[in-house]
Amino acid sequence: MGVTSENVAHRFGVTRQEQDQAAVESHRKAAAATASGKFKNEIIPVATKIVDPKTGHEKPVTISVDDGIRPNTSLSELGKLKPVFKKDGTTTAGNSSQVTDGAGAVLLMKRSVAMRKGLPILGVFRTFAAVGVDPAIMGIGPAVAIPAAVKAAGLELADIDLFEINEAFASQFVYCRKKLELDPEKINVNGGAMAIGHPLGATGARCV
Repeated sequence: MGVTSENVAHRFGVTRQEQDQAAVESHRKAAAATASGKFKNEIIPVATKIVDPKTGHEKPVTISVDDGIRPNTSLSELGKLKPVFKKDGTTTAGNSSQVTDGAGAVLLMKRSVAMRKGLPILGVFRTFAAVGVDPAIMGIGPAVAIPAAVKAAGLELADIDLFEINEAFASQFVYCRKKLELDPEKINVNGGAMAIGHPLGATGARCV
């Protein structure tokens, strides 16, 4: 998958600085969201333990925040990282999504059922779009799927207040943002996978 990130950057001219800047913004937004308690109702605390590999001493801990968020991430620090997929590439560990563990769930039901059970209605599922793109640049999918889904809902991009685009790699995230001409402050307002992580399978639920 990393090579597809390099393909996107090369084909569409996404620079290393643009990618690193996107990573900085992802961490900034995620840190701010965490500090303000926006994730409090989204994360179930998990009790576990940390074992010292040298002494075997066990320390009980409760995990209640995403531990990949780095509030002090900077362009200068990210600029020191080497490309990981191509020697002369631009995709680094710093401007890619983090490998993380996680689980997520989304409960869908008829409005009448939710009302009968007294469950809070957090959103309405309007429509979706499934599209196909060249596998070599598969990360650009959102740039094609989002307009299709919005059109199917009878709306325009300008009608949408907030967008969630998975940050598998900064290259594809930046491309999608530029292609759709979206305001950076309207996308991933609480940070994305470059800061929070990309637990495969759970990411879609987290984005919702």
